[in-house]
Amino acid sequence: MKNLFTIGEMAKLHNMTMKTLRYYDQIGLLEPIQIDESNGYRYYSTEQFEQLNTIQYLKKLGFSLKEIKSHLDHRDITGFLDLLEKQKKLTERKIRELERVNRRFQNRINDIILAQEIIDLEVVKIVDINERKIVRLVEKIHSEPEMEVSLRQLENLANMNSSIFIGGVGLTVDINDLKNQRFDKYNSIFILTEDEDIQSPLLTTFQKGTYASIYYRGDHTNSFQYYKILLDYIQRNDLQIIGDAIERTIIDHYISKNKEDYLTEIQIQVTY
Repeated sequence: MKNLFTIGEMAKLHNMTMKTLRYYDQIGLLEPIQIDESNGYRYYSTEQFEQLNTIQYLKKLGFSLKEIKSHLDHRDITGFLDLLEKQKKLTERKIRELERVNRRFQNRINDIILAQEIIDLEVVKIVDINERKIVRLVEKIHSEPEMEVSLRQLENLANMNSSIFIGGVGLTVDINDLKNQRFDKYNSIFILTEDEDIQSPLLTTFQKGTYASIYYRGDHTNSFQYYKILLDYIQRNDLQIIGDAIERTIIDHYISKNKEDYLTEIQIQVTY
């Protein structure tokens, strides 16, 4: 059986490209065992198969080519164990991050499923709600474009990924504006977060307490009339407003093109 293989044969045997093998040669990671001076053809031997297998194995583990080359150049047990320990820690960090992402997706799924089951629309309910962790950017927001810009700023400042917060974004109306029945602007934008270890100066909470709540079919542009319904209920029942209003569109045009599916909730913290 022959013991020399062209670069094309080597690439085919190891399910990779000739371009990759040429690059490995260029950086000194895996050089051909022989080069034909007359035509420049590169040849590899079966003795190099295990070396290439090791390179591919370490790449799949997440090691950089620089780290792989360093190991292959020096080859010692201590160095290899250090490499594995380093990659193990990186892998554990990735697992924790994926677990957080998975929890966020599950929370959004639960959110939307529960939203589909709500039947008491445009009816004020008094509900007790536990403390909720949020990241919050306090600034005046008067329009949808301003809201989108503020959301990007919030995500960047809190080092968050927007792709996982569908349904977790909301706005607040200042308590003084509420009492004066002014609903034409918001005073902050927030993101609900389930992360236990999030580190951000924007991290805060919505207090545990009693809230007057209303759901309606529509988005932020339809909220004006529902604030009036909430405030009328609060006044009739001798309740006191003790916090900013919390407004969150759970299902909007990004989730469904059918406006009949849209769902927004407004909450106002109250006390008897």
